[in-house]
Amino acid sequence: MRNDPVVVAVDCSTTGAKATVWDLTGAEVASGRANLDLSIPAPGCGEQDPRQWWSAMQNAVRSAVAGLDVSRVAAVTVTHQRESFVCLGDDGEAIRPAMLWLDARAGEQVDRFGSAAVHDITGKPPNTTVSYYKLLWLAEHEPAVLARTARVVEVHGYLVHQMTGLWATSTASMDPTGLLDLRTGDYDASILGHLGLDRSQLPTLHPPGDVIGGLTSAAAELLGLLPGTPVVAGAGDGQCAGLGAGVAAPGRAYLNIGTGLISGTYTTDYRPDTAYRAMLGTIPGSFAYETFVGAGTYMISWFIDTFTNPSEEFSRGVEATLESEAALVPRGSDGLYVVPYWNGALTPYWDHEARGIMVGFRGVHRRAHIYRAVLEGIAFELRVSQDQVERATGETVEEFIAMGGGSRCALWCQMFADVLRRPVVVSRQQETTCLGAGMLAAFGVGLFPSVRHAAEAMSAADVRYEPDPEAADAYEALYRRYAAIYPAMRSFFHDRIDVMA
Repeated sequence: MRNDPVVVAVDCSTTGAKATVWDLTGAEVASGRANLDLSIPAPGCGEQDPRQWWSAMQNAVRSAVAGLDVSRVAAVTVTHQRESFVCLGDDGEAIRPAMLWLDARAGEQVDRFGSAAVHDITGKPPNTTVSYYKLLWLAEHEPAVLARTARVVEVHGYLVHQMTGLWATSTASMDPTGLLDLRTGDYDASILGHLGLDRSQLPTLHPPGDVIGGLTSAAAELLGLLPGTPVVAGAGDGQCAGLGAGVAAPGRAYLNIGTGLISGTYTTDYRPDTAYRAMLGTIPGSFAYETFVGAGTYMISWFIDTFTNPSEEFSRGVEATLESEAALVPRGSDGLYVVPYWNGALTPYWDHEARGIMVGFRGVHRRAHIYRAVLEGIAFELRVSQDQVERATGETVEEFIAMGGGSRCALWCQMFADVLRRPVVVSRQQETTCLGAGMLAAFGVGLFPSVRHAAEAMSAADVRYEPDPEAADAYEALYRRYAAIYPAMRSFFHDRIDVMA
């Protein structure tokens, strides 16, 4: 019987909880998953019942450890959807549903209260994903909620409490809410004062990889683990994805092709800029400079729902069929461009009034053209952001480490390599976010001397896509045309937003 140590990492995302058991080489031993319900009560809103975060985690972990000798589990940790938070009463129960990262109703608060000073403190350019602005929205629209609020916690803090009974979280989990000063790694008094919050209403902060406490007997029984199993501070899904991909030094960037498209670089120098959003990193003293396109596989799902018939038969699967159709379309989709602002524009424009654009339609265009233009548009949008990041930092990314569901699309990965003119290397593990959390867990209980050592031992690359010189040159000209579309349309969105709402 094997008795080598393993760690359990849970990724509580927007749509489900995934639990993975990792060994110390980064190999997946077992896994389990449970779905989460997403509520969209009105356009621009996104909510969830936080009790499902815990119930889904229970189901996922129990499934993952079924048949495993749980005495081998050295630690458990959590990574999660960022910026999502919930207001709790004195009894620890939610006063209202949790507000999620994708909730965009705080646009007015962003316009009124977003400032260079707040950006400088938090590293977050003003935008509707940041929890700070959603809390300001609550103060104006649901003041009774904040008046009754005893605790404000993000996903990590909520789950840590369920596991340990402690109100505690990770700095790299709370940071995306916009309540922390990135220079100190602590709550900012001016931000809390503006919200009327006190530190006592927020979880205590721990660095990623710190042992927060142990599983209570009740939590251990629900999870199928042993009481006292160490609970290690994790980090947000973006930071963990970067760590899981082995991005622990300058020169490389992670490219998480998930529901949204997130790319990030490693640095030890904090310099806020609108070209990116700065996050506290998983390695002590580090930061992640992230670009965020609010469209990734979300656009694939939208396309399938919009342009395919449920009765249509796809012998190879719908996505594989669409990919093969799009591969036959020339680069540039015969003059069709898609600007993927279905959820507004994030880096580098930070324009929540922006809308998606399709331009260049002609009679020759068919479904395959639109699909390829969607893929190309997202790749172009990443290039827009990456060019801005490199101008702001003066640092060049030599290669991108890709992960997430979209990295399984060979056509798309090659497209990214050609548009970016850099190699794109696919991470060996698809569950890279969970793997990064597992690295923190392994370090936290002393199985590695540092987080960086854990990353080196547990990460590995798979397929490598090199830029094709001919394709890269062709895309360079197409990219220049693409990059001019949004600036030409921006005034239209803002001057005529009343007729487009």
